[in-house]
Amino acid sequence: MSRTVFCRKYQKDLEGLPFPPMPGAKGQDIFENVSKQAWQEWQAQQTMLINEKHLNMMDPYARKFLQEQMTRFFNNEDFEQAEGYVPPSE
Repeated sequence: MSRTVFCRKYQKDLEGLPFPPMPGAKGQDIFENVSKQAWQEWQAQQTMLINEKHLNMMDPYARKFLQEQMTRFFNNEDFEQAEGYVPPSE
């Protein structure tokens, strides 16, 4: 049985993650307040940012940048996006 959370991004009850996606307080916060849908969308955005900006995940500044963008994404604030990306039309 899936658990539900009140998603910070979508402001409604949605299916939650099965476990915290990362260790520590940040992972627990995401587990309790971010839906599975929002997390999957963030992972796609994160992948595009890493590729577009050629981020080295061994670099602490790159990891900090992604953490900041993730927080902005989940809080519905402006966040960096891959330049020139146009989402596919439905």
